[in-house]
Amino acid sequence: MITLYDCATAPSPRRARLFLAEKGVPHETVEIDLRSGEQMGEAYRRINPQCTVPALRTEEGALLTDNAAIAAYLEARYPEPPLMGRTPQDKADIASWQWRIEFEGLMAVADAFRNSSPAMVNRALPGPANYPQIPELHERGLARARQFFTALDERLAGRDFIAADQFSIADITAVVTVDFARVIRLKPAEDLPNLKRWREAMGERPAFKR
Repeated sequence: MITLYDCATAPSPRRARLFLAEKGVPHETVEIDLRSGEQMGEAYRRINPQCTVPALRTEEGALLTDNAAIAAYLEARYPEPPLMGRTPQDKADIASWQWRIEFEGLMAVADAFRNSSPAMVNRALPGPANYPQIPELHERGLARARQFFTALDERLAGRDFIAADQFSIADITAVVTVDFARVIRLKPAEDLPNLKRWREAMGERPAFKR
Protein backbone atom coordinates (compact mmCIF):
# COMPACT_ATOMS: atom_id res chain seq x y z
CA MET A 1 0.00 0.00 0.00
CA ILE A 2 1.22 3.48 -0.87
CA THR A 3 1.60 5.87 2.07
CA LEU A 4 1.36 9.66 1.69
CA TYR A 5 2.89 11.87 4.37
CA ASP A 6 0.53 14.81 4.16
CA CYS A 7 -0.56 18.06 5.77
CA ALA A 8 -4.15 19.00 5.00
CA THR A 9 -3.53 22.75 5.24
CA ALA A 10 -0.33 23.04 3.15
CA PRO A 11 -0.17 23.63 -0.62
CA SER A 12 2.68 21.30 -1.59
CA PRO A 13 1.17 18.05 -0.24
CA ARG A 14 -2.17 19.08 -1.72
CA ARG A 15 -0.60 18.69 -5.16
CA ALA A 16 0.27 15.07 -4.44
CA ARG A 17 -3.12 14.46 -2.84
CA LEU A 18 -4.96 15.75 -5.91
CA PHE A 19 -2.74 13.74 -8.25
CA LEU A 20 -3.55 10.57 -6.30
CA ALA A 21 -7.25 11.41 -6.29
CA GLU A 22 -7.39 12.07 -10.03
CA LYS A 23 -5.62 8.76 -10.62
CA GLY A 24 -7.94 6.97 -8.20
CA VAL A 25 -4.98 5.40 -6.39
CA PRO A 26 -5.80 3.90 -2.97
CA HIS A 27 -3.34 4.91 -0.28
CA GLU A 28 -2.84 5.45 3.40
CA THR A 29 -2.32 8.95 4.79
CA VAL A 30 -0.12 10.04 7.67
CA GLU A 31 -0.76 13.62 8.76
CA ILE A 32 2.27 15.71 9.68
CA ASP A 33 1.45 18.79 11.77
CA LEU A 34 3.47 21.62 10.23
CA ARG A 35 2.04 24.20 12.62
CA SER A 36 3.61 22.45 15.58
CA GLY A 37 6.85 21.82 13.68
CA GLU A 38 6.41 18.06 13.60
CA GLN A 39 8.32 17.94 10.31
CA MET A 40 11.44 19.11 12.15
CA GLY A 41 11.22 16.46 14.87
CA GLU A 42 13.49 13.44 15.09
CA ALA A 43 10.71 10.95 14.32
CA TYR A 44 9.90 12.53 10.96
CA ARG A 45 13.55 13.28 10.18
CA ARG A 46 14.17 9.53 10.32
CA ILE A 47 11.52 9.13 7.63
CA ASN A 48 12.41 12.17 5.53
CA PRO A 49 15.65 14.03 6.37
CA GLN A 50 14.49 16.86 4.07
CA CYS A 51 11.87 17.75 6.72
CA THR A 52 9.26 18.45 4.06
CA VAL A 53 5.88 17.20 2.91
CA PRO A 54 4.71 15.61 0.79
CA ALA A 55 6.64 12.40 1.01
CA LEU A 56 5.39 9.18 -0.52
CA ARG A 57 6.29 5.63 0.36
CA THR A 58 5.86 3.55 -2.78
CA GLU A 59 4.49 0.04 -2.97
CA GLU A 60 8.07 -1.10 -3.52
CA GLY A 61 9.21 0.61 -0.31
CA ALA A 62 11.11 3.59 -1.74
CA LEU A 63 10.55 7.04 -0.26
CA LEU A 64 9.92 9.91 -2.68
CA THR A 65 10.37 13.36 -1.15
CA ASP A 66 9.23 15.85 -3.79
CA ASN A 67 6.25 16.40 -6.08
CA ALA A 68 8.25 15.86 -9.25
CA ALA A 69 9.32 12.36 -8.21
CA ILE A 70 5.88 11.52 -6.84
CA ALA A 71 4.16 12.53 -10.08
CA ALA A 72 6.69 10.68 -12.24
CA TYR A 73 6.27 7.51 -10.21
CA LEU A 74 2.47 7.61 -10.16
CA GLU A 75 2.22 8.38 -13.88
CA ALA A 76 4.44 5.42 -14.69
CA ARG A 77 2.88 3.07 -12.16
CA TYR A 78 -0.73 4.08 -12.91
CA PRO A 79 -0.76 5.39 -16.50
CA GLU A 80 -4.54 5.87 -16.72
CA PRO A 81 -5.80 8.49 -16.83
CA PRO A 82 -2.69 10.23 -18.16
CA LEU A 83 -1.97 13.47 -16.32
CA MET A 84 1.34 14.25 -18.02
CA GLY A 85 0.33 13.74 -21.66
CA ARG A 86 0.14 10.90 -24.17
CA THR A 87 1.94 12.13 -27.27
CA PRO A 88 5.44 13.60 -27.33
CA GLN A 89 4.02 17.04 -28.18
CA ASP A 90 1.43 16.90 -25.41
CA LYS A 91 4.03 15.76 -22.89
CA ALA A 92 6.23 18.70 -23.88
CA ASP A 93 3.36 21.22 -23.69
CA ILE A 94 2.30 20.02 -20.24
CA ALA A 95 5.88 19.91 -18.95
CA SER A 96 6.51 23.45 -20.18
CA TRP A 97 3.43 24.86 -18.47
CA GLN A 98 4.09 22.85 -15.34
CA TRP A 99 7.53 24.48 -15.11
CA ARG A 100 6.12 27.96 -15.76
CA ILE A 101 3.41 27.55 -13.12
CA GLU A 102 5.92 26.37 -10.54
CA PHE A 103 8.52 29.05 -11.31
CA GLU A 104 6.36 32.06 -12.16
CA GLY A 105 3.43 31.30 -9.89
CA LEU A 106 3.98 28.93 -7.00
CA MET A 107 7.49 30.12 -6.15
CA ALA A 108 6.35 33.75 -6.38
CA VAL A 109 3.48 33.20 -3.94
CA ALA A 110 5.77 31.24 -1.61
CA ASP A 111 8.34 34.04 -1.64
CA ALA A 112 5.70 36.65 -0.87
CA PHE A 113 4.24 34.59 1.96
CA ARG A 114 7.32 33.08 3.56
CA ASN A 115 9.18 36.41 3.59
CA SER A 116 6.36 38.33 5.29
CA SER A 117 4.39 36.00 7.57
CA PRO A 118 5.24 36.26 11.30
CA ALA A 119 4.81 32.47 11.46
CA MET A 120 7.70 32.06 9.01
CA VAL A 121 10.39 34.06 10.80
CA ASN A 122 13.67 32.24 10.11
CA ARG A 123 11.72 29.76 7.95
CA ALA A 124 11.83 31.66 4.66
CA LEU A 125 12.67 28.41 2.85
CA PRO A 126 11.43 24.88 3.59
CA GLY A 127 13.82 22.17 4.65
CA PRO A 128 16.08 21.34 7.59
CA ALA A 129 18.02 24.64 7.59
CA ASN A 130 16.74 28.00 8.86
CA TYR A 131 16.86 31.07 6.63
CA PRO A 132 15.91 34.65 7.59
CA GLN A 133 13.15 36.54 5.85
CA ILE A 134 14.05 39.12 3.20
CA PRO A 135 11.29 41.75 2.99
CA GLU A 136 12.22 42.72 -0.56
CA LEU A 137 11.42 39.18 -1.69
CA HIS A 138 7.90 39.63 -0.36
CA GLU A 139 7.39 42.66 -2.61
CA ARG A 140 8.94 40.97 -5.61
CA GLY A 141 6.98 37.79 -5.04
CA LEU A 142 3.71 39.70 -4.86
CA ALA A 143 4.48 41.52 -8.12
CA ARG A 144 5.45 38.28 -9.84
CA ALA A 145 2.30 36.53 -8.62
CA ARG A 146 0.11 39.31 -9.98
CA GLN A 147 1.87 39.10 -13.34
CA PHE A 148 1.43 35.33 -13.34
CA PHE A 149 -2.31 35.66 -12.77
CA THR A 150 -2.52 37.97 -15.78
CA ALA A 151 -0.48 35.59 -17.97
CA LEU A 152 -2.60 32.61 -16.93
CA ASP A 153 -5.80 34.52 -17.66
CA GLU A 154 -4.51 35.24 -21.17
CA ARG A 155 -3.54 31.59 -21.67
CA LEU A 156 -7.00 30.38 -20.65
CA ALA A 157 -8.89 32.51 -23.15
CA GLY A 158 -11.01 30.03 -25.10
CA ARG A 159 -9.53 27.06 -23.23
CA ASP A 160 -10.93 24.61 -20.70
CA PHE A 161 -7.48 23.39 -19.64
CA ILE A 162 -4.05 24.97 -19.44
CA ALA A 163 -2.09 22.60 -21.68
CA ALA A 164 -2.53 20.00 -24.42
CA ASP A 165 -6.34 20.38 -24.46
CA GLN A 166 -6.64 17.98 -21.52
CA PHE A 167 -6.82 18.05 -17.76
CA SER A 168 -3.26 17.58 -16.53
CA ILE A 169 -0.77 18.07 -13.75
CA ALA A 170 -0.49 21.67 -14.95
CA ASP A 171 -4.10 22.31 -13.94
CA ILE A 172 -3.48 20.68 -10.55
CA THR A 173 -0.45 22.84 -9.84
CA ALA A 174 -2.21 25.97 -11.06
CA VAL A 175 -5.27 25.38 -8.86
CA VAL A 176 -3.04 24.89 -5.83
CA THR A 177 -1.10 28.05 -6.73
CA VAL A 178 -4.22 30.17 -7.23
CA ASP A 179 -5.73 28.96 -3.96
CA PHE A 180 -2.45 29.38 -2.06
CA ALA A 181 -2.30 33.01 -3.26
CA ARG A 182 -5.16 33.84 -0.91
CA VAL A 183 -2.57 34.01 1.90
CA ILE A 184 -1.14 37.09 0.17
CA ARG A 185 -4.65 38.47 -0.50
CA LEU A 186 -4.59 37.67 -4.20
CA LYS A 187 -7.43 35.89 -5.96
CA PRO A 188 -9.04 35.83 -9.41
CA ALA A 189 -11.22 38.90 -9.76
CA GLU A 190 -13.66 40.11 -12.40
CA ASP A 191 -10.80 41.61 -14.40
CA LEU A 192 -9.46 38.06 -14.92
CA PRO A 193 -12.59 36.39 -16.33
CA ASN A 194 -10.86 33.42 -17.95
CA LEU A 195 -8.96 32.52 -14.81
CA LYS A 196 -12.09 32.90 -12.70
CA ARG A 197 -14.15 30.71 -15.08
CA TRP A 198 -11.46 28.02 -15.18
CA ARG A 199 -11.06 27.91 -11.39
CA GLU A 200 -14.81 27.54 -10.91
CA ALA A 201 -14.86 24.69 -13.44
CA MET A 202 -11.96 22.94 -11.69
CA GLY A 203 -13.93 23.09 -8.46
CA GLU A 204 -16.60 20.85 -10.00
CA ARG A 205 -14.19 17.95 -10.45
CA PRO A 206 -14.79 15.22 -7.82
CA ALA A 207 -11.14 15.18 -6.73
CA PHE A 208 -11.29 18.87 -5.84
CA LYS A 209 -14.37 18.45 -3.66
CA ARG A 210 -12.67 16.15 -1.17
